[in-house]
Amino acid sequence: MSNVDQNDIISVLKSEIEDYDVKMVVKETGIVTSIGDGIATIYGLDNVMYGELVEFETGVRGIVQNLQTKTIGCVLLGSDYGLTEGSKVVRTKKRAGVPVSEDLIGRVVDSLGSPIDGKGAIQAKDFYPIENEAPGVCDRKPVTVPLETGILAIDSMFPVGRGQRELIIGDRQTGKTSIVSDTILNQKGKDVICIYVAIGQKASTVAQLVGTLTKYGAMDYTIVVSSPASDLASLQYIAPYSGTAMAEYFMRQGKDVLIAYDDLSKHAVAYRTMSLLLERSPGREAYPGDVFYLHSRLLERSCRLDEEHGGGSITALPIIETLAGDVSAYIPTNVISITDGQIFLETELFFAGIRPAVNVGLSVSRVGGAAQTKAMKKAAGSLRIDLAQYCEMEVFTQFSSDLDKATKELLEHGKRLVELLKQPLANPLPLHEQVILLCVANNKLLLDVPMKEIKKFRRDLMDFFRAKYSNIIDEIDTKKELSDQLIGQIVDAAKEFKNSGSVK
Repeated sequence: MSNVDQNDIISVLKSEIEDYDVKMVVKETGIVTSIGDGIATIYGLDNVMYGELVEFETGVRGIVQNLQTKTIGCVLLGSDYGLTEGSKVVRTKKRAGVPVSEDLIGRVVDSLGSPIDGKGAIQAKDFYPIENEAPGVCDRKPVTVPLETGILAIDSMFPVGRGQRELIIGDRQTGKTSIVSDTILNQKGKDVICIYVAIGQKASTVAQLVGTLTKYGAMDYTIVVSSPASDLASLQYIAPYSGTAMAEYFMRQGKDVLIAYDDLSKHAVAYRTMSLLLERSPGREAYPGDVFYLHSRLLERSCRLDEEHGGGSITALPIIETLAGDVSAYIPTNVISITDGQIFLETELFFAGIRPAVNVGLSVSRVGGAAQTKAMKKAAGSLRIDLAQYCEMEVFTQFSSDLDKATKELLEHGKRLVELLKQPLANPLPLHEQVILLCVANNKLLLDVPMKEIKKFRRDLMDFFRAKYSNIIDEIDTKKELSDQLIGQIVDAAKEFKNSGSVK
């Protein structure tokens, strides 16, 4: 070998040695001291933080939930198969989060953001922590823009605004999920992204809802986060936080998001299961002491941001299931006090055929009036009072036979209002239809229409308006105002329809 070759080799070796960088990776490691029921107790991770992700030697991850003197309590986000006492655990120094991107829209994912609809992988653009601080008061803007549900009884009396949190509460099988699904269907073409979070539901129920949304084209702007009853309590616990993290991703882009939690009663039960297994002290109804904070920190993240922070919004529709109509139970009272109003659904009304079974007396919207369109506010002006008077008068007169003319008229008007507010599933009404129907009812034009003919009358009336008075419909939809002149036009058109012989 020549001297030149030797010198070249020596110089290369020297440069390699000089440039050699020793990369040492120090990982904090702990040891599992006990494991079972999806809970692991770990010794040795002294610097770990609450809410941090840790990784077990089998690849399964867990979230730190208890910090004790020498050990930590951790909930597993997967199977504990292969883990025993003595198994190694390492810190990740990351908080639990979900991958987010526009590719999530139209997909069904689990609590960790992984697709479960068999349509392939989702390309992530960012990673959002599931637990995030709610925007401060200075970052927010008042709720002034309506989020129309398409349900006449709600939009007229208990309107929901973008950035509001409106609770839907009632016994099982009273139509709570139906209100959410109809609201999602009504957002078609309104540039609102919808997220439906199913917590502890049957997988078949979720599949049925996805089928309904797909049928009406609503999956084009909807994300479904499903953590069914077969999931671990820890996955049911993080599901609503994961859904909110996805909502925050879109809100930060200036978009309006509607998120529904179905339901937070099962969420609280999952958290209670987890807390009892972590050996936390039980309180009222065996729930842990921080169960209020569980839901308040979730729902406070729903708001409307000011223009400086993007101007996006998250509107929350949490669902709570009551037992025998008991709204004074622990979880219902907690969530009622957190939200900006509630829509109370009653079993008796549901079985009486009044659907949606909204109890007008117990339901309220603390914000929506400010977010209601001027047209709807004027059209629905006396609706609640008329219904309240009808309900009160009905109780007093049910045993009386001879009634004066004014009382009879009040009762007949009330009956027709109740009939008008009945609405079939998957049939949300546009703003113009709601306003026209309320104007017709307020002007007592339904009094001479037989009760059995109300449904046919409203259907034929709207067909008449669409065919002959589309200018009125256009004016309501564009201006969203209801002048006295416009009311006069609506009433005259309705009288013309009645006189045309279409109504018998």
